[in-house]
Amino acid sequence: MRIDTLRIPKSRIENELKSTLTRTDNQRIARTRRQRGYNWEDTLVKRFNLMDGWKAFRLGSPSVGLPDILAVSTKDNTIYTIEAKSGTSTTLYVPYDQILRCLKWIHTFELYQTRKMIIAFKFLSKKRIGKGKYEPRELREYYKIWDESHPVTNFVCTYDGTTYALQDGKRIQLNLKDSLMPFHIKNNKNLPHP
Repeated sequence: MRIDTLRIPKSRIENELKSTLTRTDNQRIARTRRQRGYNWEDTLVKRFNLMDGWKAFRLGSPSVGLPDILAVSTKDNTIYTIEAKSGTSTTLYVPYDQILRCLKWIHTFELYQTRKMIIAFKFLSKKRIGKGKYEPRELREYYKIWDESHPVTNFVCTYDGTTYALQDGKRIQLNLKDSLMPFHIKNNKNLPHP
């Protein structure tokens, strides 16, 4: 009895193995990013909730069209919608649609005298320099207020706290003011503390 064997070229097997490893790596990286984002949002909510007169809530997945965080102080007649960004790179990117959904929410609650859309950036204390390789650096946090006089656009915050818009692949100056938060801000020399 003769058995025919199927011959698969070695290069095809290597390519299949490489794509499987890449897919697994990408899934792990995406999970790590989501976990960092969740932790940063959770930290912000806890900081607000420790402050007298403030209540904050995580609103859920970005796929449902809600801001990351809603923070309210009825005592101060203030509402914030917050988009939280965290990472190990030297820049953090904010897509325009996330700004739009936050602005929509603060315009919905017209009863509040102070309504701000804030983007909370956290640059972690390790900088990614390669796949799985990091170097230590100072942890930095920035809280930028979206200025509605600017057209809504994609924008970036850098490790030194500067911001710029991205339009058609070009950098355009975008000066966003730092927000004074009701809680102590760690490792940010630019802002006064309450």
